[in-house]
Amino acid sequence: MSESRLPLVYHPHYSIPFPMGHRFPMAKFALLAETLREQGILTALNEHIPPPLSLSVLMDAHDKSYVQRFIRGELAQQEEKNIGLPWSEWLVERTLRAVSGTILTSELALQYGLACHLAGGTHHAHPSYGSGFCIFNDLAVAALALIRSSKAKKIVILDCDVHQGDGTIAFFKDRTDIIPVSWHCEANYPQVKQTGGVNITIPRGADDQTYLSILRNTLPGLLAEHQPDFIFYDAGADVHKDDRLGYVNLTDAGILERDTYVLNTCLSEGVPVACVIGGGYDRQEDRVAWRHSLLFQAANQVWLSFKANGIFGKNIKRK
Repeated sequence: MSESRLPLVYHPHYSIPFPMGHRFPMAKFALLAETLREQGILTALNEHIPPPLSLSVLMDAHDKSYVQRFIRGELAQQEEKNIGLPWSEWLVERTLRAVSGTILTSELALQYGLACHLAGGTHHAHPSYGSGFCIFNDLAVAALALIRSSKAKKIVILDCDVHQGDGTIAFFKDRTDIIPVSWHCEANYPQVKQTGGVNITIPRGADDQTYLSILRNTLPGLLAEHQPDFIFYDAGADVHKDDRLGYVNLTDAGILERDTYVLNTCLSEGVPVACVIGGGYDRQEDRVAWRHSLLFQAANQVWLSFKANGIFGKNIKRK
């Protein structure tokens, strides 16, 4: 049975009660869902709700003690400070649910060719600690789940968040079956960069033309070299010129073109793609929600184009 609409994954607990004025825009997830419903992209027909997360799957990736201490609210003060999010039972629920959401997105991508998650991309989380608003690394957990279940043999994680996916690289720097690729602004967080994986630097202040030129000059060769049978795409919106933490200068049109190019290039190779939203920061949370919606606008147009040409049914690799 084929899905007529682009499969999307969302849970209302992605936005939780949160301190007013906190620099992390927690309301953006609910605002993104509202925006996509207004655009007709998210409907009851294509909204998929992630189930509770299996802790055994989480502990297959993350240190067991770290997982248990976070869930119990027993992280040290410095650990919580490094993450940057105040612990609560609500935070535990939304964190676990969002990891489950990326796993579900990967399963839908295997089934339909393309799927998108209205959260995810917590790429600063390392195996035994969190940082930079990231507690558990949903990309790492989902990628390992696919490999261990033999649903994929070679995975490439394409990370276009403006910050290096240092946590993801820490998970996979010594592996050959999961390849982390990070396009990031060198003059940005984290201060100490990981040296594993594939790192492609974006100059501070890069505009649409500069950024897209770097992407076009590198992505096809990476896919040809590594020959993945599954791709995760972290479409961070913090590359936007008005992002508080970005330091590069893409416009709405530039982000839309970036996402369209990445999806067209990967799907044209017959590789299923699971998308997550990554970072995006603005004191006006409706603005960052709109920037995140650009991924879904691009994915929806690519989905409709590929479906109209019968490509998903014939060429997408499935296990």
